[in-house]
Amino acid sequence: MFVVKYYWEWFLLLMGLVYWAITAPAISMTGTILSAILPQKMALSCGRFLLQKDFQFFVFLLKVTGLLILDDKELKSLTGHKEAIIIAPNHTALWDIVFIAAQVPEAVCVMKGVILSNPLLGGGARLAGYIPINSISQMLKLAVQRLKQNETLLMFPEGTRTKTDAQWLNPLKGGVALLAKRTKTPVVPVFIRSNTRFYEKGWPLYKKPDFPLKISFSVGDPVLKHEDESVQEFSQRLEKIYLDELAKPHPLRRVPNP
Repeated sequence: MFVVKYYWEWFLLLMGLVYWAITAPAISMTGTILSAILPQKMALSCGRFLLQKDFQFFVFLLKVTGLLILDDKELKSLTGHKEAIIIAPNHTALWDIVFIAAQVPEAVCVMKGVILSNPLLGGGARLAGYIPINSISQMLKLAVQRLKQNETLLMFPEGTRTKTDAQWLNPLKGGVALLAKRTKTPVVPVFIRSNTRFYEKGWPLYKKPDFPLKISFSVGDPVLKHEDESVQEFSQRLEKIYLDELAKPHPLRRVPNP
C-alpha cells in the first residue's frame, strides 16, 4: 500500500508540473494578445480574472487529490476594499502568490521583472497590471501610483523567499515601509504557516515533499506608520509583529531544518 501511495503521489506531482507547463504559456499568450487589443481597464479585469480562475482550479485539484489541506478563509477579508491597502505576507514558498491571488484577484503583485518580461510566463501578469522589479525607483513610482488610485497592492516585505536557515523569516527590506510612508497606506500583515518546506528557496522542482501539504493563512490587524517614525523604525516594528506572531505555538509553526 505504501508503494502504491508513493508512486501515486509522484504521478500527481508530475501532473502538477505538466499543468503549469500547459497553462502558463497559454495564459501568457492570451494575455499578450488581449493587452494589444483591449482598453486598459478591461484588460486589467480580464487578466485578473484569468489568473484567479487558473489559480483557483489548481488549488481545487490539489485539494480534491488529497495533496493539500488549506486554511485560507481569512484571505477573503482582504477583498473588496475601497481604500488602498498593502497586503504583506511572509514568503515561505514559490507559490504563495497562487493562494493569495486565488482569493484576492484584485491584488496587484510586485514581482521580479524577469518573470513579467518572459514571453512564456509574463503575458498574464502584464495583462493583470502586475508591477515589475527592474529598478527599485521605478517599482516604487508605479506602486505609489497604484496606491493613490486606491488599489490593493501585494508585496512580500522580505523581498525573496525565506531562507532555509532563517528561524521565522528574513530581515525585512524597506520597500513596504517606504510605500506606507509615501502614501499613508495601511500595511496588512499576512502570516503563512506550513508543515513543509516545499518550494522554499533552493527546493528543486523535482523533489517530492511529504503529502498532504498543510498550509494556513491568517490576516493580522492593519498597521499604520506613525508620524514620528522613520522608515527604518517602522520596518523594525513590522518585523517584530511578524516574529512575535510566527513564534507563537501553532500546529504549523516553522520547524528549524535539521
